[in-house]
Amino acid sequence: MPRPKTLLVKKIYSDEEIKKREGHWFEESDIKYPIVNTNTDVYRVDEQGKKHLLLKFRKNCIPDHLTQIGWDSYKDLAKASRGRGASAGPIDTEGQYWAKRKLVDTKKWSTGYLNPKGLELHDYYSPLDISKLEQIRDELEIVSKDLSKEDLMMLLIKKQGGVSKMKVNNQVASNPIGFYEEGKNFADLPCRLTHFTRTNFEKYNEGLPFIQHIDKMFNRLIPDSHLKQLMRANTKPHLQIPKTAFSTVTINRNFRTAMHRDAGDFKGGFGNLTVIERGKYHGGYTIFPQYGVAIDLRNNDFVAMDVHQWHCNTPIYETEEDKKVNESLETVFKDNPEVGTVGIYEKYTRISFVCYLREKIAECPHKDQINPQYLTKSGHSKIVV
Repeated sequence: MPRPKTLLVKKIYSDEEIKKREGHWFEESDIKYPIVNTNTDVYRVDEQGKKHLLLKFRKNCIPDHLTQIGWDSYKDLAKASRGRGASAGPIDTEGQYWAKRKLVDTKKWSTGYLNPKGLELHDYYSPLDISKLEQIRDELEIVSKDLSKEDLMMLLIKKQGGVSKMKVNNQVASNPIGFYEEGKNFADLPCRLTHFTRTNFEKYNEGLPFIQHIDKMFNRLIPDSHLKQLMRANTKPHLQIPKTAFSTVTINRNFRTAMHRDAGDFKGGFGNLTVIERGKYHGGYTIFPQYGVAIDLRNNDFVAMDVHQWHCNTPIYETEEDKKVNESLETVFKDNPEVGTVGIYEKYTRISFVCYLREKIAECPHKDQINPQYLTKSGHSKIVV
């Protein structure tokens, strides 16, 4: 095998400039180097001239039979999520999902919305004039400055519990399998197997050879970082994907990410990615906008990359030739087109796998201190706390 190429890249945006673009989209025109699609090691060069590994890309290094195992086991596990933060992009107020909802306090990539009670109150308040609304405000003993009718309506609705309790993001197909640390935002759940792992336990186990090969690639390409991550993962083996340095795999389907840095990953480790695809498409390049460099990660390819650097995807699209090929594909997924989850109604499929170690897994209790129900198969659709 020929030696990989080496590419050195420097910042084209300062840290302050790039931070302001968090949650924004980047395009193919933002790529300043030839797109990486052959074996290449990319290093970022800092202001002092020191090199830091950004990524190692390897072409066609995952065997077909393992890719097939990954597809068979995990293709259905990228479920709808509204919790992907900046990576889900600016709230698409005209998109199918949000067009059916009344949004409240929308800022960048997060928004609240009216719940059923809020919608009922909104319908009741809408015909009233502002003087009547002010009378209701006074009866409810709500203090406010002079407000427009719309703002006063929203204040009344909020005070009466008509707005969602949480702010959420665009709905995309993205979910973690494997293990997660304690979550205060999710019914005070303890360190655990994720819900989708517990309810798809056989599929999770059947796909392990695929994930374990990704771990082998990580070890082969960056052995020092792999060892550091493995030693940390080994401290809590009951929360470790067997025979890997990973606790967790995030599975995404047709998810074009906006610019973000991965949160919650082990700071001393790397994210390890591959893609399984079906049909034809173009784009979807993984770009590091601060450095203007991008990779074309396709079927059977692998990249170990510093996910703590800003990154995202360019648009995923079909050419006319792609569409002709994709029209002949049999339907694989049973998605309800009325839901409006971004990207999943295309004929082509791009499933990306991000394998990593959660930073706080090491802080979790030992196995005998966790209720066994959270560490094994569940036949329930919901976890009972």
